[in-house]
Amino acid sequence: MKSTKRILIADHHPVIRKGISCMLRKTEQFDIVGKAQNMDELNQALEDCAPDILIMELELPQLNGVSTLRYIKNEYPKLRILIFSHLAEEIYALRCIKTGAAGYLPKSASPKAFLKALKQLAKGGIYLNDDLNASFSPRSVGESSAINRYKKLSTREIEVLNMLSSGKRNKDIAEALDINEKTVSTYKTRLLTKLKVDNIADLINQARLFRLG
Repeated sequence: MKSTKRILIADHHPVIRKGISCMLRKTEQFDIVGKAQNMDELNQALEDCAPDILIMELELPQLNGVSTLRYIKNEYPKLRILIFSHLAEEIYALRCIKTGAAGYLPKSASPKAFLKALKQLAKGGIYLNDDLNASFSPRSVGESSAINRYKKLSTREIEVLNMLSSGKRNKDIAEALDINEKTVSTYKTRLLTKLKVDNIADLINQARLFRLG
């Protein structure tokens, strides 16, 4: 008999939390043990509920994206994390896997794909969409394209870029990432070079384009 996996859902949209709950209620393999709509609630639920699997939106209130994912994995190394997000899969998926997630699924995925991903995690596997490799192929994404340049950024560079696109100042970014302002300026210079743009305004516009993807 298969053991039941304890599931924690972290998403700021009530419809998403309710929808996942209804879908999993029909299975015997999964048991919803908690829900969270922001980082404070997520921290408390992780401590109180001892889940086996966390289904998490990458952009929760109070949550700093990939860096928070890294923090959660450091605190709960045995926790299996499925990122279920509106953020562009071709940009974030592999980076999340490298940071400690066990799977990445876009919110445009079908219920069948969602359950397939969850079952893969429950078995101890890693889940990525079958189409992901094609989206990273030079045939479909030319070497000169913006998305190809974006995916070559480091995790820290993406964190800085996302904060810039959210209107954060150098001082705010430095405090959030525990680095000095001079280092933030260095990252901004690298981003301008790597993404082949001439100024911060263009850099921010490009970052927002990706976030909406």
